[in-house]
Amino acid sequence: MLLTFCKLLAKLPLPLLQALGWLIGWLVWLGSARHRKVLTANLKQSAIAENELDYNRLLRSSIPAHGIAALEFLVHWMRPIPELVGMVKEKRGWEHVEAALTTERPIIFVSPHLGALEMVGVCIAGLIPKKLAPLYRPPKQSYLEPLMIYSRSRSGAEPAPANASGVRVLLKTLKQGGVAYLLPDQVPGGGEGVWVPFFGKTAYTMTLFSKMVKSSNAIVLPCYVERLGIGQGYRFHIQPFVGELNGEAEHDATLLNQNIENLIRQIPEQYFWSYSRYKHPAGAPLPPGESSRSAIF
Repeated sequence: MLLTFCKLLAKLPLPLLQALGWLIGWLVWLGSARHRKVLTANLKQSAIAENELDYNRLLRSSIPAHGIAALEFLVHWMRPIPELVGMVKEKRGWEHVEAALTTERPIIFVSPHLGALEMVGVCIAGLIPKKLAPLYRPPKQSYLEPLMIYSRSRSGAEPAPANASGVRVLLKTLKQGGVAYLLPDQVPGGGEGVWVPFFGKTAYTMTLFSKMVKSSNAIVLPCYVERLGIGQGYRFHIQPFVGELNGEAEHDATLLNQNIENLIRQIPEQYFWSYSRYKHPAGAPLPPGESSRSAIF
Protein backbone atom coordinates (compact mmCIF):
# COMPACT_ATOMS: atom_id res chain seq x y z
CA MET A 1 0.00 0.00 0.00
CA LEU A 2 2.74 2.47 0.97
CA LEU A 3 4.79 1.59 -2.12
CA THR A 4 1.78 2.21 -4.37
CA PHE A 5 1.01 5.51 -2.66
CA CYS A 6 4.61 6.71 -3.00
CA LYS A 7 4.64 5.75 -6.69
CA LEU A 8 1.58 7.95 -7.18
CA LEU A 9 3.16 10.88 -5.32
CA ALA A 10 6.33 10.47 -7.37
CA LYS A 11 4.33 11.17 -10.52
CA LEU A 12 3.73 14.75 -9.40
CA PRO A 13 5.84 17.29 -11.29
CA LEU A 14 9.31 17.51 -9.78
CA PRO A 15 9.19 21.35 -9.59
CA LEU A 16 5.99 21.10 -7.53
CA LEU A 17 7.51 18.61 -5.09
CA GLN A 18 10.65 20.72 -4.78
CA ALA A 19 8.60 23.86 -4.12
CA LEU A 20 6.62 22.04 -1.43
CA GLY A 21 9.90 20.80 -0.01
CA TRP A 22 11.18 24.39 0.16
CA LEU A 23 8.18 25.25 2.34
CA ILE A 24 8.56 22.12 4.48
CA GLY A 25 12.20 22.93 5.09
CA TRP A 26 11.24 26.24 6.68
CA LEU A 27 8.33 24.72 8.64
CA VAL A 28 10.60 22.06 10.16
CA TRP A 29 13.17 24.73 11.00
CA LEU A 30 10.55 26.79 12.81
CA GLY A 31 8.91 23.82 14.54
CA SER A 32 11.85 21.70 15.71
CA ALA A 33 14.30 23.01 18.29
CA ARG A 34 16.46 19.89 17.95
CA HIS A 35 16.70 20.34 14.18
CA ARG A 36 17.79 23.96 14.63
CA LYS A 37 20.32 23.00 17.31
CA VAL A 38 22.05 20.30 15.27
CA LEU A 39 22.01 22.22 11.97
CA THR A 40 23.44 25.44 13.40
CA ALA A 41 26.03 23.64 15.56
CA ASN A 42 27.35 21.59 12.63
CA LEU A 43 27.41 24.54 10.25
CA LYS A 44 29.34 26.66 12.74
CA GLN A 45 31.70 23.77 13.53
CA SER A 46 32.63 23.48 9.85
CA ALA A 47 34.03 27.04 9.82
CA ILE A 48 33.13 27.16 6.11
CA ALA A 49 31.55 30.58 6.53
CA GLU A 50 34.30 33.21 6.69
CA ASN A 51 32.16 35.83 8.44
CA GLU A 52 28.73 36.39 9.96
CA LEU A 53 27.23 37.58 6.67
CA ASP A 54 28.44 34.47 4.86
CA TYR A 55 27.17 32.25 7.69
CA ASN A 56 23.68 33.77 7.53
CA ARG A 57 23.61 33.34 3.76
CA LEU A 58 24.58 29.68 4.05
CA LEU A 59 22.03 29.10 6.80
CA ARG A 60 19.19 30.66 4.80
CA SER A 61 20.09 28.50 1.80
CA SER A 62 20.51 25.31 3.82
CA ILE A 63 17.16 25.45 5.64
CA PRO A 64 14.91 25.00 2.56
CA ALA A 65 17.45 22.67 0.89
CA HIS A 66 16.74 20.09 3.61
CA GLY A 67 13.04 20.05 2.77
CA ILE A 68 13.63 19.95 -0.98
CA ALA A 69 15.92 16.95 -0.58
CA ALA A 70 13.35 15.15 1.56
CA LEU A 71 10.51 15.43 -0.96
CA GLU A 72 12.47 14.86 -4.17
CA PHE A 73 13.54 11.49 -2.69
CA LEU A 74 10.15 10.22 -3.83
CA VAL A 75 10.97 10.96 -7.45
CA HIS A 76 14.49 9.56 -7.19
CA TRP A 77 13.29 6.37 -5.51
CA MET A 78 10.25 5.64 -7.64
CA ARG A 79 10.72 6.83 -11.22
CA PRO A 80 12.50 4.78 -13.93
CA ILE A 81 16.27 5.23 -14.07
CA PRO A 82 16.42 6.34 -17.75
CA GLU A 83 13.92 9.12 -17.03
CA LEU A 84 15.97 10.32 -14.05
CA VAL A 85 19.27 10.18 -15.93
CA GLY A 86 17.64 12.49 -18.49
CA MET A 87 17.40 15.13 -15.76
CA VAL A 88 21.20 15.26 -15.46
CA LYS A 89 22.20 18.29 -17.52
CA GLU A 90 25.96 17.95 -17.13
CA LYS A 91 28.62 15.45 -15.98
CA ARG A 92 31.71 17.20 -14.63
CA GLY A 93 34.81 15.08 -14.20
CA TRP A 94 33.40 12.26 -16.30
CA GLU A 95 36.87 11.71 -17.72
CA HIS A 96 37.85 10.16 -14.39
CA VAL A 97 35.12 7.54 -14.82
CA GLU A 98 36.18 6.86 -18.40
CA ALA A 99 39.79 6.41 -17.28
CA ALA A 100 38.71 3.97 -14.56
CA LEU A 101 36.63 1.97 -17.05
CA THR A 102 39.67 1.41 -19.26
CA THR A 103 41.18 -0.66 -16.46
CA GLU A 104 39.93 -3.97 -15.12
CA ARG A 105 39.88 -2.64 -11.57
CA PRO A 106 36.63 -2.25 -9.63
CA ILE A 107 35.36 1.21 -8.70
CA ILE A 108 34.15 2.50 -5.34
CA PHE A 109 32.11 5.71 -5.51
CA VAL A 110 31.88 7.67 -2.26
CA SER A 111 29.32 10.44 -1.83
CA PRO A 112 28.29 12.18 1.43
CA HIS A 113 24.93 13.61 2.54
CA LEU A 114 25.25 16.25 -0.13
CA GLY A 115 22.96 17.59 -2.84
CA ALA A 116 20.48 15.21 -4.46
CA LEU A 117 21.75 12.23 -2.50
CA GLU A 118 19.62 9.51 -4.07
CA MET A 119 20.51 10.65 -7.59
CA VAL A 120 24.08 9.44 -7.12
CA GLY A 121 23.04 5.79 -7.19
CA VAL A 122 20.76 6.55 -10.15
CA CYS A 123 23.64 8.06 -12.14
CA ILE A 124 25.96 5.17 -11.33
CA ALA A 125 23.36 2.56 -12.23
CA GLY A 126 22.21 4.36 -15.37
CA LEU A 127 25.51 5.55 -16.80
CA ILE A 128 28.15 2.95 -15.90
CA PRO A 129 28.22 -0.48 -17.62
CA LYS A 130 29.39 -2.44 -14.57
CA LYS A 131 27.56 -4.52 -12.00
CA LEU A 132 26.55 -2.36 -9.04
CA ALA A 133 26.22 -3.38 -5.40
CA PRO A 134 24.60 -0.45 -3.55
CA LEU A 135 25.06 -0.49 0.22
CA TYR A 136 22.20 0.80 2.36
CA ARG A 137 21.53 1.06 6.09
CA PRO A 138 18.03 -0.17 6.99
CA PRO A 139 16.10 2.89 8.21
CA LYS A 140 14.86 3.25 11.79
CA GLN A 141 11.36 3.48 10.32
CA SER A 142 11.07 -0.14 9.15
CA TYR A 143 8.13 0.68 6.86
CA LEU A 144 10.55 2.65 4.64
CA GLU A 145 12.84 -0.30 3.96
CA PRO A 146 10.69 -1.78 1.13
CA LEU A 147 10.90 1.62 -0.62
CA MET A 148 14.69 1.68 -0.31
CA ILE A 149 14.99 -1.88 -1.60
CA TYR A 150 12.67 -1.11 -4.52
CA SER A 151 14.70 1.96 -5.39
CA ARG A 152 18.04 0.19 -5.27
CA SER A 153 16.92 -2.85 -7.23
CA ARG A 154 15.45 -1.03 -10.26
CA SER A 155 18.60 -1.61 -12.30
CA GLY A 156 18.79 -5.27 -11.39
CA ALA A 157 21.38 -4.53 -8.70
CA GLU A 158 21.40 -6.50 -5.48
CA PRO A 159 20.91 -4.07 -2.58
CA ALA A 160 23.38 -4.80 0.22
CA PRO A 161 22.30 -4.00 3.79
CA ALA A 162 24.99 -2.56 6.03
CA ASN A 163 25.70 -5.79 7.88
CA ALA A 164 27.98 -8.81 7.50
CA SER A 165 25.96 -10.35 4.67
CA GLY A 166 25.80 -7.05 2.81
CA VAL A 167 29.54 -6.58 3.09
CA ARG A 168 30.05 -10.03 1.56
CA VAL A 169 27.88 -8.99 -1.40
CA LEU A 170 29.95 -5.82 -1.83
CA LEU A 171 33.27 -7.63 -1.71
CA LYS A 172 32.07 -10.28 -4.15
CA THR A 173 30.92 -7.61 -6.60
CA LEU A 174 34.20 -5.73 -6.34
CA LYS A 175 36.31 -8.85 -6.79
CA GLN A 176 34.36 -9.46 -10.01
CA GLY A 177 35.37 -5.99 -11.25
CA GLY A 178 32.08 -4.33 -10.38
CA VAL A 179 31.06 -1.08 -8.71
CA ALA A 180 30.15 -0.17 -5.13
CA TYR A 181 28.64 3.02 -3.75
CA LEU A 182 29.20 4.13 -0.14
CA LEU A 183 27.77 6.92 2.00
CA PRO A 184 31.03 7.61 3.86
CA ASP A 185 29.84 10.23 6.36
CA GLN A 186 27.17 7.95 7.81
CA VAL A 187 27.98 7.18 11.45
CA PRO A 188 28.88 3.46 11.68
CA GLY A 189 27.87 1.15 14.49
CA GLY A 190 30.03 0.60 17.55
CA GLY A 191 33.21 -1.29 16.71
CA GLU A 192 32.91 -0.44 13.00
CA GLY A 193 34.74 2.88 13.01
CA VAL A 194 37.54 5.07 14.32
CA TRP A 195 37.60 8.60 15.71
CA VAL A 196 39.25 10.97 13.23
CA PRO A 197 38.81 14.68 12.40
CA PHE A 198 35.90 15.94 10.32
CA PHE A 199 35.83 19.71 9.92
CA GLY A 200 38.11 20.05 12.95
CA LYS A 201 36.15 17.83 15.36
CA THR A 202 36.56 14.07 15.87
CA ALA A 203 33.81 12.05 14.23
CA TYR A 204 33.28 8.29 14.33
CA THR A 205 34.16 7.23 10.78
CA MET A 206 33.72 3.92 8.98
CA THR A 207 36.60 1.46 8.62
CA LEU A 208 34.67 -0.57 6.01
CA PHE A 209 35.92 1.76 3.28
CA SER A 210 39.58 1.01 4.04
CA LYS A 211 38.94 -2.73 4.20
CA MET A 212 37.12 -2.72 0.87
CA VAL A 213 39.85 -0.79 -0.94
CA LYS A 214 42.58 -2.96 0.52
CA SER A 215 40.89 -6.26 -0.40
CA SER A 216 39.80 -5.23 -3.91
CA ASN A 217 42.43 -2.73 -5.15
CA ALA A 218 39.52 -0.58 -6.28
CA ILE A 219 39.71 2.90 -7.80
CA VAL A 220 38.01 5.41 -5.49
CA LEU A 221 36.00 8.28 -6.98
CA PRO A 222 34.42 10.91 -4.69
CA CYS A 223 31.25 12.34 -6.23
CA TYR A 224 27.95 14.12 -5.66
CA VAL A 225 24.91 15.31 -7.60
CA GLU A 226 24.24 19.04 -7.41
CA ARG A 227 20.69 20.35 -7.53
CA LEU A 228 20.69 23.21 -10.05
CA GLY A 229 17.49 24.85 -8.84
CA ILE A 230 13.78 24.15 -8.62
CA GLY A 231 12.83 22.36 -11.81
CA GLN A 232 16.23 22.96 -13.44
CA GLY A 233 17.71 19.48 -13.20
CA TYR A 234 21.02 18.23 -11.84
CA ARG A 235 24.77 18.19 -12.37
CA PHE A 236 26.85 15.06 -11.64
CA HIS A 237 30.32 15.81 -10.22
CA ILE A 238 33.14 13.24 -10.09
CA GLN A 239 36.71 13.81 -9.00
CA PRO A 240 39.78 11.71 -8.20
CA PHE A 241 40.56 10.66 -4.65
CA VAL A 242 43.30 12.82 -3.12
CA GLY A 243 45.96 11.06 -1.05
CA GLU A 244 47.48 7.59 -0.82
CA LEU A 245 45.53 4.92 1.04
CA ASN A 246 47.66 2.36 2.89
CA GLY A 247 45.16 0.02 4.56
CA GLU A 248 45.70 1.48 8.04
CA ALA A 249 42.28 2.31 9.50
CA GLU A 250 42.92 5.74 11.04
CA HIS A 251 45.09 6.93 8.15
CA ASP A 252 42.54 5.91 5.52
CA ALA A 253 39.57 7.26 7.50
CA THR A 254 41.35 10.61 7.90
CA LEU A 255 41.97 10.81 4.15
CA LEU A 256 38.38 9.82 3.47
CA ASN A 257 37.05 12.66 5.63
CA GLN A 258 39.41 15.16 3.99
CA ASN A 259 38.08 14.18 0.56
CA ILE A 260 34.50 14.46 1.79
CA GLU A 261 35.21 17.91 3.23
CA ASN A 262 36.52 18.96 -0.20
CA LEU A 263 33.21 17.94 -1.80
CA ILE A 264 31.10 19.73 0.81
CA ARG A 265 33.04 22.98 0.44
CA GLN A 266 31.99 23.08 -3.21
CA ILE A 267 28.27 23.40 -2.43
CA PRO A 268 27.95 23.76 1.38
CA GLU A 269 24.38 25.07 1.11
CA GLN A 270 23.26 21.61 -0.07
CA TYR A 271 24.90 19.56 2.70
CA PHE A 272 22.68 17.86 5.31
CA TRP A 273 23.99 19.89 8.25
CA SER A 274 21.14 18.56 10.37
CA TYR A 275 22.66 15.05 10.28
CA SER A 276 24.11 14.10 13.68
CA ARG A 277 27.61 13.46 12.37
CA TYR A 278 29.39 13.78 15.73
CA LYS A 279 27.23 11.50 17.85
CA HIS A 280 28.64 8.68 19.95
CA PRO A 281 27.11 5.40 18.73
CA ALA A 282 26.33 2.69 21.27
CA GLY A 283 29.22 0.28 21.72
CA ALA A 284 31.86 2.65 20.35
CA PRO A 285 34.74 3.87 22.52
CA LEU A 286 34.71 7.50 23.57
CA PRO A 287 36.71 9.96 21.45
CA PRO A 288 40.31 10.35 22.59
CA GLY A 289 40.57 12.91 25.37
CA GLU A 290 36.81 13.12 25.99
CA SER A 291 34.94 11.80 29.02
CA SER A 292 31.52 11.96 27.33
CA ARG A 293 29.92 12.69 23.96
CA SER A 294 26.27 13.55 23.35
CA ALA A 295 24.09 11.01 21.56
CA ILE A 296 23.08 13.88 19.27
CA PHE A 297 26.51 15.36 18.60
